[in-house]
Amino acid sequence: MKLILAAVGKLGNTPENTLTRDYLSRATLSGRPLGLGPAELMEIEPKKTAKSQDSTLNKAREAEAIRAALGEGVCLITCDERGELLTSRQIAQRVDKMKDSGERKLAFLIGGADGLDAELVKSARFSLAFGPQTWPHALVRLMLAEQMYRATTILGGSPYHRD
Repeated sequence: MKLILAAVGKLGNTPENTLTRDYLSRATLSGRPLGLGPAELMEIEPKKTAKSQDSTLNKAREAEAIRAALGEGVCLITCDERGELLTSRQIAQRVDKMKDSGERKLAFLIGGADGLDAELVKSARFSLAFGPQTWPHALVRLMLAEQMYRATTILGGSPYHRD
């Protein structure tokens, strides 16, 4: 099952982007023997325009861009402050269950500054929260990439993870 971290916006050459890509590379290497991977980063251009201060409209435009970039047949997990608080092991178990159910592509979504479109969130398999704090998008990408890597190591039986 292909793993995608899809995020609205581009980070450029930053330490967070370098670490995000490193964790996705690690997830690819540790996930391949399990049928998980490759793990890749997909950056989607924000759709906010100077003419539109309507966050609902901006989120709907970004949702269209996300759907177009991901294509058909992708299982979605959204990052949302109202999502579920899951342990690393619970995330790994859900990823494994999706793989075993025949999903071919799994995308973890991070929205733009206004968040994700409500309809996109509703269409997701589930929503994941990183707690009640507000996190910079660059750090959310990094934390999510690390959790994708951690999921592959947990499923591979690596002692990397500690309960």
